[in-house]
Amino acid sequence: MTDNILIENQYKRTSLFEKENVNYLVRVLKRFNTVPKINNINIIASNRKPDLFEIVPNKTIKIGTLFLEKPVLALVYLRYGIEWQLWYKALGNDKRDTLLCDVAALEVTRIFYDLLPKTDKEKLESVDDYLIGLIKKNEGLNAESLVKYEKLQAYHGLNSTQKEFKESWRPIVENLAKPTEYLLMAGGDLRLNIDEIDLLNKYGCRPFPRPEAFTFASSTATSVSNFAFDKTDKVRSILIRDSLKNGFKKTTIAFSELLKNNLRKIFKLYDGCEIIFSPSGTDSALQIAAITQIVSKSDITHVLVASDETGSGVPAALKGCHFENTTALNHPVNKGDKIEGFRDVDVIKITFRDEQGALKSTKQLDEEVFNAISKTNELGRHVVLHTMDQSKLGYQSPSDDLIRKLHTLDKLSMQIIVDGSQLRLDPKDVKKYLNKGYIVTITGSKYFTGPPYSGALILPKSVGELVHSVKDKLPEGLTKYYNHSDWPTSWFCSNDLPSGYNYGSYMRWNAAMVEMDRYFRTPILYRNMGIEMFCNFVEDSIKDATFLEPIYGSETKTNSFDSEEFGIRNIRTIFPFFILKDNEPLAIDKVKKLYTLLNSDLSGQFQDSPLETIRLAAQKCHIGQAVSVKYDAIDSAVLRISLGARVISESWVNRDVSLYFRNIEIQMDQITVIIKKIELILNTPGLLD
Repeated sequence: MTDNILIENQYKRTSLFEKENVNYLVRVLKRFNTVPKINNINIIASNRKPDLFEIVPNKTIKIGTLFLEKPVLALVYLRYGIEWQLWYKALGNDKRDTLLCDVAALEVTRIFYDLLPKTDKEKLESVDDYLIGLIKKNEGLNAESLVKYEKLQAYHGLNSTQKEFKESWRPIVENLAKPTEYLLMAGGDLRLNIDEIDLLNKYGCRPFPRPEAFTFASSTATSVSNFAFDKTDKVRSILIRDSLKNGFKKTTIAFSELLKNNLRKIFKLYDGCEIIFSPSGTDSALQIAAITQIVSKSDITHVLVASDETGSGVPAALKGCHFENTTALNHPVNKGDKIEGFRDVDVIKITFRDEQGALKSTKQLDEEVFNAISKTNELGRHVVLHTMDQSKLGYQSPSDDLIRKLHTLDKLSMQIIVDGSQLRLDPKDVKKYLNKGYIVTITGSKYFTGPPYSGALILPKSVGELVHSVKDKLPEGLTKYYNHSDWPTSWFCSNDLPSGYNYGSYMRWNAAMVEMDRYFRTPILYRNMGIEMFCNFVEDSIKDATFLEPIYGSETKTNSFDSEEFGIRNIRTIFPFFILKDNEPLAIDKVKKLYTLLNSDLSGQFQDSPLETIRLAAQKCHIGQAVSVKYDAIDSAVLRISLGARVISESWVNRDVSLYFRNIEIQMDQITVIIKKIELILNTPGLLD
């Protein structure tokens, strides 16, 4: 096996190795972590022909030193060449259709160029180059444009016997001729888009690996790992190959079912449960609203526990209203408007905190839930109780005692939904909920650190059979939100949904499942010891920092040692804290600014400082983003340091126990750096102004 990132024959010290060129070349070539890894393809630098770019099919890509002296230009050309080789390999034994390789490689490279940082694009503004010119024209695929692809054949020297673009290629190119990092942003909403400077989305992360950052943001969102990115990129290659061989539709349906079966396997769900994928946790809430409407003829009331610590769009989704101005399928809508086909429902919000910002006790919350449901039941309405397993600040409600009490109510019609979106659950926890007949909402993008967004509903067998028997259709407006393939194909209710496929959602789930699989490969004893070890350290570190004030308590969190069996569900893994300056909490806007500064390279602000300070300022630290919480009735916000599955899975290497605990200690050291950088920001005048 040959590493396709190898650039050979660069033995002589040329102008390429001048300090400025080396630094820039290294920075640009780091983007190779988003380039497909293809076995037995060498990249060879040519000194003899400095203006050479040649693709030798199935063997090499040759690139001249004149390209390498313009690293961004080299990167674009290499991205084109590697993508071409990927599609050429996917053709199988019949290598005549090289036109497809030309078209697909150009389409991928065009998107790759669009995702480059603004500073990199500026390097190409004055470049007079055929490929760059073709990319910048950004012409859509059409019969007239195919003539232009003949010039691309000079790169590889093969003449395609196919002179027309086959219709069978169109869905393959439209769905899979996209860089993996683009697919990981697709099929969600505008919050996944990245800025053109730092390439960060609204959640402070990237759709490609960001190994330079210390990352403990799993309560919000996390940049995809190198491991999961590579595995998902490999899946894209396999899907291209299988689509060309077996047809796009057949391949995609098989992939969707494979993902659902893999999720069942990971959580040991063998009792006939149904899985519905969705682009986000809020989309899952909309799916619940739709399912409830078709299975119940009664008036409906949703009782939403922890409404202040769930997704901001969830209440609107439960009412059957648009919760953003664009749907996951990229249809423009008006946020707040009723979605076509939804009935009017009631939503009762029950918050974790009172109007003064104080956390309610378990008893208070249980009383609010019981009163809301008993009064709703007296009106003869169907109740949908949304319980919170773990909120974004690590709380749970209502209690098991309250659930048992609810079942004593006469003629109660109720479906319980467990918000397990953080997925800080073991397989036994998920199965326990399903065995009780509860619907569980999960995401792969929180604890398991898959890319945002990846939502899913897991329905127990009893609920799945009930929905399967229903002869009503889902609300018409859902055709703008979901495809038929996202839902169980045997259900009548979803037959009118469009026949397309949300490859963004599929790829994000694939990456999440890669993380799940390697997490559960860590032996349970070491896994649990590692969790305790890391979480105890984070808790103590926050308490020891005089400028941080933790807000967590045990009132609405399962006590760690009450259970006979250890589980991720009954230990705190999310650690929210206020930030104090002069013993006063920072205002919300300053907390948000500190969060951004923490996730940025600030070394430019400390050029005359000691090297240790410069290094600290330069370190990018990504933690859970700000959540508005009152501090003694003062408006403020908390940040969060959270355990993510990668703390465990990336520490378990070669089944070496001593190395495992050392690797966790290294990540504990990163927590210390994060807290020191918070202190540096607080103590540096002007940074938070």
